[in-house]
Amino acid sequence: MFMPDHTRTQDDERTVDVRVADFTLEGSLAIPRAAQGLVLFAHGSGSSRHSPRNRFVAAALREGGLATLLLDLLTPAEEAADRRTAGYRFDIELLASRLAGATDWLGVFPETRRLNLGYFGASTGAAAALLAAAERPELVGAIVSRGGRPDLAGPALGAVRAPTLLLVGAEDGPVIDLNREAYRQLPGLKRIELIPNATHLFEEPGTLEMVAERARAWFEQYLAG
Repeated sequence: MFMPDHTRTQDDERTVDVRVADFTLEGSLAIPRAAQGLVLFAHGSGSSRHSPRNRFVAAALREGGLATLLLDLLTPAEEAADRRTAGYRFDIELLASRLAGATDWLGVFPETRRLNLGYFGASTGAAAALLAAAERPELVGAIVSRGGRPDLAGPALGAVRAPTLLLVGAEDGPVIDLNREAYRQLPGLKRIELIPNATHLFEEPGTLEMVAERARAWFEQYLAG
């Protein structure tokens, strides 16, 4: 079972208020010295910016000199409602609109506006990332999906221009097929990789480390390269 590595540095991570339309969303922002790129995380169903798996990957990206923003795409009231009803977690259009709004915010925030931007999406967050990237093709430089549901982005897949890496557990049978179908619909530079021995949550020893390594290499190539 996956256990987070608490020895990883937090790189002066701080909470920021991200204004999106009429909402204020909370995010955890960390910018290493001389960062050349920034990765915005879109968490999956029933998760939050405190997801230990996403935080593990974010720490690995920062070790590679990339800034990270882990963002709650729902307000506290919406999250509370979602825990009761699951009514928001599959609203991909809503999540994508929040992600696109956060992208616009990063484009004017003094500390991030000059950084090349990428998305890291997990589970349903991957679909939101792809839909937002289709809406902001000039702003998003790379995308990585971890155990994602890119198929939920629907026809928007055909409008994605950013280089996209789909990482799927080799033991995550139905999700593999959904990712392969989405992969066929992506028009640009793309790659799909199966992580050996991994199931959907990448709890098996070493599997999340493989995700972090591949994500870091992808973003370093297309954001900081």
